[in-house]
Amino acid sequence: MTASPRPARLLHRALRPPEADRGNALPAGAWWLWALGLATAASRTTNPLLLGLLVGVAGYVVAARRTDAPWARSYGAFVKLGLFVVALRLVFSVFLGSSIPGSHTVLTLPELPLPGWAQGVRIGGRVTAEQLVFSLYDGMKLAALLICVGAANSLANPARLLKSLPGALYEAGVAVVVAMTFAPTMVADVLRLRTARRLRGRPTGGVRAVAQIGLPVLEGALERSVALAASMDARGYGRTALVPAAVRHTTNVLTLGGLLGVCAGTYGLLAAQGAVYGLPLLLTGLAAAMAGLRLGGRRSVRTRYRPDRWRTRAWLVAGSGAAVAAAMIWAAAVDPSALRPGVVPLTAPVLPLWPAAAVLAGLAPALAAPVPPSPGRAKKQARRAEDSARPSKEQA
Repeated sequence: MTASPRPARLLHRALRPPEADRGNALPAGAWWLWALGLATAASRTTNPLLLGLLVGVAGYVVAARRTDAPWARSYGAFVKLGLFVVALRLVFSVFLGSSIPGSHTVLTLPELPLPGWAQGVRIGGRVTAEQLVFSLYDGMKLAALLICVGAANSLANPARLLKSLPGALYEAGVAVVVAMTFAPTMVADVLRLRTARRLRGRPTGGVRAVAQIGLPVLEGALERSVALAASMDARGYGRTALVPAAVRHTTNVLTLGGLLGVCAGTYGLLAAQGAVYGLPLLLTGLAAAMAGLRLGGRRSVRTRYRPDRWRTRAWLVAGSGAAVAAAMIWAAAVDPSALRPGVVPLTAPVLPLWPAAAVLAGLAPALAAPVPPSPGRAKKQARRAEDSARPSKEQA
């Protein structure tokens, strides 16, 4: 007797890589919109409690929904980069920062006299606690921005981001995607080389070890660049279709005019005098820019194979990030003192309740996004499919 084709399909599904399962991968644009929403919220506050809450939300979502892909390992590198930025900001504040008026002197360094044209710049001198706290808040805000970007790099497949771009931005999108994949690939190469050196009994720390690891990483990056250039040329990258001159001129006018309208509308929304015309000008500019991109897509001769579709889960993930950003912007306009604690006089920061509750809305992807398949579960499915596909004694 012949075996049923169903176990064979199960075996094929179990042996596929995680990214091959279209139901277990959201569009990359949804993850980036969520992360940019958290980053926008972080840019509106210097409260260390809110910044820590934003970083915790991003870290929890990454831990719950990232896959085993190489780019998913880059989140730890972004966290370390954020901590380095905080430390560097404090060092600059001690040696190069201008002193903030305060009565709590931490230490006094020898001050280097500077000419009159360098007013406002200080090298050495008195270091106050208010100055250090202000630098700590500023460094934490920048670190939170970097960590939010690292969360997007860990959760979104950069190659799939091209499926969400219009045809007019395909070439620029390819360049951006290649640039975004540099950091995750470099982190994966460094981890692989450090593991190989550890297995061989060689040291993985120190200047010598860093130099010996950096050369293979650079060589691998150059080899990937050459292979990528060859593959892009073989796939016809940079080739465009023939478009009438009138369509090209109309596309340029709409795109440039739309971008200028977006800039002017954004300035109108930020300025108090232009609040009346800011929103209509912004909407008009967006409409013109979208029309220009639509016409510009006629130059692209490529086709899309299985394009990403935005379903309910993708909209929930993107909407949660937008909700966090909107709530934080509104809170900064209503009560700025709660989001930007003062340092003169030096007071302990207070956690505002409803902005903190709005930040917790960023945890929605941990529930809305599909659970990625784990390697252990994939192996169990493969083993179960093999046992089902193996003919039994009765069938024999």
